[in-house]
Amino acid sequence: MLEIKGLCKYFGGIKAVDDCNFGVERGSITALIGPNGAGKTTAFNCISRTAMPTKGSVWLDGERIDKLRPHQITQRGLSRTFQISRNLADMTVLENVICQSRIGGWRDLMKPAMSSDEIDKAMGILDFLGITRIAYEDGSNLSYGQKKLMDLAALLMSDPKIILLDEPAGGVNPTLLEEIVGHIRKLNDQGLTVLIVEHNMELIMRLSHRIVVMAQGRVIANGAPAEIRENPAVLDAYLGGVLEEAV
Repeated sequence: MLEIKGLCKYFGGIKAVDDCNFGVERGSITALIGPNGAGKTTAFNCISRTAMPTKGSVWLDGERIDKLRPHQITQRGLSRTFQISRNLADMTVLENVICQSRIGGWRDLMKPAMSSDEIDKAMGILDFLGITRIAYEDGSNLSYGQKKLMDLAALLMSDPKIILLDEPAGGVNPTLLEEIVGHIRKLNDQGLTVLIVEHNMELIMRLSHRIVVMAQGRVIANGAPAEIRENPAVLDAYLGGVLEEAV
């Protein structure tokens, strides 16, 4: 469904992503893992076009998308979250979520700021995530975990067919983490494809169908969790005993 071919992103002499190649199968949960500085988030930025790749290509359902603008990529069904929530603090949760609705062009200028259809859709998503109680809460008053859930709700407003989640478990308490994991599984069961960057190895090992491992901007391993857990190159390169502890 998603193909990354020869993707590179250079910052002067620094090769943040260097000849990166991997694919994401339709209907899968694929994890992109690696140590800090491996190039995972930079790869995400290039895929979603919040950063311009130096070279290489990104393909979604057979269409090249790395030359498109971010909103055009979203319109084609790919949406993402960020490590740090980008909510608008002076707006309610409901308003933040509706901001992510699909853009219909100039005709939208004639519509109310929040149509009844958008409100119904947003409330349905908030209900699915179990956070309707905070729908009218100001975005600045949310806990870190609530912001993560709001970001996920906003993501779903664009009707994506593949979502890129950048560290959804980061800074989240264990109880809320299990809720987020459950939501990801339900969305995947409904047919949504997921690509996830995450440092929580225990979570990755039980959630993912496939794992892509990056180090120093390159893919060094790609396979099922059991294969990655036993891969000598992965263990020797940088993860040490972390994967063994996650079993």
